[in-house]
Amino acid sequence: MHKPEKQLDVIKRGTVEIIPENELLQKLERSYKNKIPLRVKAGFDPTAPDIHLGHTVLLEKMRQFQNLGHTVIFLIGDFTGMVGDPTGRSEIRKPLTKEEVLQNAETYKKQAFKVLDPDKTEIRFNSEWLEKMTSIDFARLGAMQTVARMLEREDFKRRFENQQEVSIIEFYYPLIQAYDSVHLKSDIELGGTDQKFNLLMGRTIQKKYDNPEQVVIMMPLLEGIDGVDKMSKSLGNYIGINEPAKEIYGKILSVSDELMIKYYELLSHISLDALNTLKQGLNNGTVHPKKAKEDLALEIAERYWDKDAALKAREEFETVFKDKGLPDDIPVFTVDDKEQEIWLPKIMKDSGLAKSTGEAMRLIKQGGVHIDNEKWIDPHKKLSAGQEHLLKVGKRRFLKLR
Repeated sequence: MHKPEKQLDVIKRGTVEIIPENELLQKLERSYKNKIPLRVKAGFDPTAPDIHLGHTVLLEKMRQFQNLGHTVIFLIGDFTGMVGDPTGRSEIRKPLTKEEVLQNAETYKKQAFKVLDPDKTEIRFNSEWLEKMTSIDFARLGAMQTVARMLEREDFKRRFENQQEVSIIEFYYPLIQAYDSVHLKSDIELGGTDQKFNLLMGRTIQKKYDNPEQVVIMMPLLEGIDGVDKMSKSLGNYIGINEPAKEIYGKILSVSDELMIKYYELLSHISLDALNTLKQGLNNGTVHPKKAKEDLALEIAERYWDKDAALKAREEFETVFKDKGLPDDIPVFTVDDKEQEIWLPKIMKDSGLAKSTGEAMRLIKQGGVHIDNEKWIDPHKKLSAGQEHLLKVGKRRFLKLR
């Protein structure tokens, strides 16, 4: 185990806030002296099982704690997932069924272990203890906090002032998350900046149960490839860890130079010394941003696939963009031979290049679709089905129509 001061340097990498930092150092010192690992908790409600790089920010911090010799608790909120996390919501969130929660949880675990070491990860489901709580237990938990305190939370306050409904069970969500920390005896809880109220509630409730208070470590919300909004599937600015290696590679190369540094801090496995050297090189011009971005894209693609796939992604990217060539493995979509004409939006939807014909029409209108190297600008125009065509959507997606 590294010395406490060295551990603190690693832990602080990329963090927004540590509450309180002096307590974290004290916990690290006691852990080092007594050779007892700290218990580091992070909770995940399995509501969206497809993980993107934004989700992995917490996972990467958990991996760092594993490397420092501490115990990581990957808490799957199967019970709270059926309640629904109200964080950031402008209305009551629809709860999931037990079957939906468990199915999503299994998918989440498989993807999370692409980052975490499964042998060093304690996987828990909060239904283990929450389903055993009696009505009296829940009443006592609710009595530990006031409505006034709950209304300090910004999203609750806003909805209350706008005369929008806030259910009683939503008030219970931060209390339940806090009780998880009590039961698990967590020394540290990790979360995004949007979880600050819930994370601090853990300290409050632990104290009421006469438990040592956890330290709260908040990580930033990662911007998507547009560099503006938080990475989100609904906004289309995400990089999914299950996407093909060439998509991961190409998308990372598309981020801004400024955002690239944040991606390095939060996602790369290079050491702190190497990161500081990279920053200095970028500042004084001895390191070209494009080269740094290519290295990061290669690292991330290799992590979620393998080295051969990452190298092939780089080679294909250079062929397509530098040499204006075509990728080797263009998928083929066969059109029904009874069709005389093709409506492109339907083909894009059926082949998976767009989620719907409406999205396909928007892509065409925005100039993001090419047929046989010519921009296709009329979404209503039909295409002749009597010959093979090359369809290109965006910069990296190709399809042969036969």
